[in-house]
Amino acid sequence: MPSQQVFNSKDGATYTTSNGAPVSEPYAAQRVGQLGPLLLQDFHHIDLLAHFDRERIPERVVHAKGAGAHGYFEVTHDISDVTSATLFKSVGTKCQATVRFSTVGGESGSPDTARDPRGFAIKLKTEEGNLDWVFNNTPVFFIRDPAKFPHFIHTQKRDPQTHLKDADMFWDYLSQNPESIHQVMILFSDRGTPDGYHQEHGYSGHTYKLTSEDGSFVYTQIHVRADGGFKTLTNEEAGKLAGENPDYGIQGLFNSIEAGKFPSWTVYIQTMTPDQAEKFRYNVLDLTKVWPHGEFPLRPIGKLVLNVNVQNYFAEIEQAAFSPSHTVPYIEPSADPVLQSRLFSYPDTHRHRLGVNYQQLPVNAPVVPVANFQRDGPATYNNQGARPNYQSTIAPLSYNGKKGAIDGGARDQEREAKHENWVAGAYRDLSVVTELDFEQPRALWSKVFDETAKAHYVSNVAGHLGGVKSAEIKARQLSVFAAVDQGLSDRIAKAIGHPSVSPLKVRPASEAIRFRHGIKHA
Repeated sequence: MPSQQVFNSKDGATYTTSNGAPVSEPYAAQRVGQLGPLLLQDFHHIDLLAHFDRERIPERVVHAKGAGAHGYFEVTHDISDVTSATLFKSVGTKCQATVRFSTVGGESGSPDTARDPRGFAIKLKTEEGNLDWVFNNTPVFFIRDPAKFPHFIHTQKRDPQTHLKDADMFWDYLSQNPESIHQVMILFSDRGTPDGYHQEHGYSGHTYKLTSEDGSFVYTQIHVRADGGFKTLTNEEAGKLAGENPDYGIQGLFNSIEAGKFPSWTVYIQTMTPDQAEKFRYNVLDLTKVWPHGEFPLRPIGKLVLNVNVQNYFAEIEQAAFSPSHTVPYIEPSADPVLQSRLFSYPDTHRHRLGVNYQQLPVNAPVVPVANFQRDGPATYNNQGARPNYQSTIAPLSYNGKKGAIDGGARDQEREAKHENWVAGAYRDLSVVTELDFEQPRALWSKVFDETAKAHYVSNVAGHLGGVKSAEIKARQLSVFAAVDQGLSDRIAKAIGHPSVSPLKVRPASEAIRFRHGIKHA
């Protein structure tokens, strides 16, 4: 019997089984006679149920709730003086882009307006493979030691007994890891509740390296700044929207693109030479610090535009797999230990969620041919035909005849060795909490926040910290705030009905600097 068309189908499709056979009645199930039990031979019905039982893949452990769209990245400025990356060789070069925005701690059904950092992941499909920028909407993070990350995330989620979010867990961790205070200062300001996903900035946070064919490099931080400026919500507005429209961010992004009001961002870099890094007051590998713009000015490199809504959210956004290890020649990670840890963690997550061939999914597949020795496994779409799956004399390897950072070339090896020794000292610096960790948060409070922002900040922190049951945790966190500014701590203490607390005792700034330069303590 001829199959019927799917009701309300936009493309006039005919209803079929998964193997393409037409089906006359989507809701029918074969029985023994008219009233008997169901038949095992009914592939349509069995396949429908079996697929339904497996529709859900594991949600992301972090960044589970998100929104996304497609667009393009266009190079607007020449930066060939700092990198030989092909993408940046010509002004006007364009490539496809897919972007996924997200909250960090909440589950897939949590509100878009929760007080939380936001993920800002960008996949650029270049002529030399995919370049992923897996950023956040804040320029710093809570940690700089990768071993702390799983523990930190556990404290931001649910208590294993009550299955409730727990303020004691939240502040117990932060108060024992005071290097988090810079991010805490940003998170509990109004910037912790952005007004939609498409009205916020993005930051690499981590330090990367832009390299050249002669082996030289500069350190870089990348900034993706919303052309309309970033917009924020007050705590009250965010809370109201969380109840009335938990998908506020997803809706705003989709509707903006549908209306032809395409969100756009100007992309900038900051650069720092190895010599400058060795003289920099802060550790260039420290994820809790920013580079002052006056010392390392923003340099424009391109434009990011989102102008295409997805046709299927699951296929194009939920299955989108971003990783900082998805990079291209002449753009490299630095020795930042948290970044180095993410290089493994992200692809490992994708293999768990999506399978070993996650890079072959259409949304993730590069626009250039892939030629390697990976074969087989679940969901193999491109198994590379008859090409040998080992290094064969039939197909010698080459890289477009390029030299330099790929195949060798002129390098200042003495200078590189000197800087590697400095990096070793910088690693030790990351394990010490000193006065340096409070300088930038103090400047944020005293020089950036106006009185309205300060009042909002105190109210936002008090509303959360006030829910802590442990007096010890409250006092410990207040001592961290006092190390930033005694007046800030006292205002929060008064708001939660707690006595004034003295500043946390930390090591002098000179101790971190001695570590970095390999000078032993007296």
